Amino acid sequence: MKDVKCECGHVNPHGTVLCEACGKILVEEENEKQLLDMRYEGSARRSQIYQKTVVDKVWNFFSSVKVGVWLIIITLIASILGTILPQKMYINLPPEVYYEKEYGWFGKLYYQLGFHDLYGSWWYLLLIAMIGISLVICSLDRVVPLYKALKAQRVTRHEGFLKRQRVFGASHNVDQRDIETVKQHLIQKHYKVREENGDLLAEKGRFSRWGPYVNHVGLIIFLFGAMLRFIPGMYVNENLWVREGETALVPETGEKFYVHNNKFILEHYDKEKNKTFEKALDRAGNVVKNYQSNVVLYQRSGEKIPGEKPKLEKVKEYKIRVNHPLEFEGYSIYQSSFRSEMDSMTFALINKKTEKSFGELTINLRTPKEKYDLGNGYSVKILNYFPDFEFAENGEPSTKSRVPNNPAFIFRMTAPDKPKGETSFVAIRQTIEPFGNNTYKMAFKRIGTTNVSGFTVRKDSSIWVIIFGGILFMIGVIQGAYWNHRRIWVQNKNGDVWIAAHTNKNWYGLKREIEKVLEDTKLKMPEDQLQREQKDKEGV
Repeated sequence: MKDVKCECGHVNPHGTVLCEACGKILVEEENEKQLLDMRYEGSARRSQIYQKTVVDKVWNFFSSVKVGVWLIIITLIASILGTILPQKMYINLPPEVYYEKEYGWFGKLYYQLGFHDLYGSWWYLLLIAMIGISLVICSLDRVVPLYKALKAQRVTRHEGFLKRQRVFGASHNVDQRDIETVKQHLIQKHYKVREENGDLLAEKGRFSRWGPYVNHVGLIIFLFGAMLRFIPGMYVNENLWVREGETALVPETGEKFYVHNNKFILEHYDKEKNKTFEKALDRAGNVVKNYQSNVVLYQRSGEKIPGEKPKLEKVKEYKIRVNHPLEFEGYSIYQSSFRSEMDSMTFALINKKTEKSFGELTINLRTPKEKYDLGNGYSVKILNYFPDFEFAENGEPSTKSRVPNNPAFIFRMTAPDKPKGETSFVAIRQTIEPFGNNTYKMAFKRIGTTNVSGFTVRKDSSIWVIIFGGILFMIGVIQGAYWNHRRIWVQNKNGDVWIAAHTNKNWYGLKREIEKVLEDTKLKMPEDQLQREQKDKEGV
């Protein structure tokens, strides 16, 4: 495809509608009086010229604004569907089990399509990448030829170019001093005025034309920052539960940091000490004043040896409160929740008829022993343990999780008169004797509880990329919304003075500005040809 040389001498890329230099129309049109489409200065866009190779077809596909809009719509619909069922970070069972168990065939399909981990699924990342590619190609397809056309534009323009501008008019018998007055007025209005052979080109606000492309660059950087979150270690948002007196590994730190929970503190407002809020506290009841966990941060020293407990060095002590996180090496540990968890259960082995007790045993619900010897030939063996008990669909006992929310046991009770033992299923407020009536039973005595601090571990190395992209996006929005590109041509044509003008928006403001520029001169106010055409149609 060969370039096109205009009669003014400028060589234009193939497919150019208006000469980049003088504005002459290079492509014949059916209606020669129709106003010019100045969106891209009539420049040649790659997507409209090259359509043969695979690269051309891919470029043309992604350069379409419709394709970009549809990609955004599909991504939004996928994001909405991802909120129908809980994401995998909010469930306790393996995803392949949980979704089918809780939601049937729909849950299974939901899991197989990857909606359970929407923002980490390959196809969602592909959609984000395609939106980014569309933004890049759309921008390059338009901004490069537009920049070249604006840079190459000359002061003196072709007659056909001027006549087919929306704002155009001609004045006769003009004094040269009037043109000088117009020039001074334009300079006062902050126009950049270029002069060539007595012709004027006044231009301002060209930078606003780049607003949409700055906007696109900001979006691309924003999407890039969002995709950085899927790189391991760049973004961490994990829940961590630590019981009082226990030490837990801080997730996503490469087994480097550990946190020990010394004590959880819950404080309420005291209306005796807070007289100002006494009436409000009477209405609201107990109002929490402070959630706090006193913790110690440890760091592993030396290399990790499989099978051995890590050697820990104390880093610092800290009191984690709401909005006062523990911070270290880019990580932040926030106090987000707490719960009181069953820690132990105490039972007594008794004779059902005589109610005589033969000893008590306390079961640690996290690490229960297999057998408890009560002495004098009496013992209790735990045959099975269900920390979070429920009956499965087949009627068999099972557990929903490893957290002791609803503990249940199958006991084998042995006594001197029952050497083979008796079996009993014991849950809270429920006892089942599967092999007939027993002589002995496990009588519940008390529950031991412990406080568990709920933390959120966060690290976001991509946030600055996202913030920068967002700021750039807003700069582009402001740049394109609050300024406009205005051009006014004042040309000498056969003894007359032609005035033409163009703006990418706010035509009313442009016309008002031309009125001010032409004050104190004999030059006629140019006509809005689009309004004239509309009036002619209405008159017909």
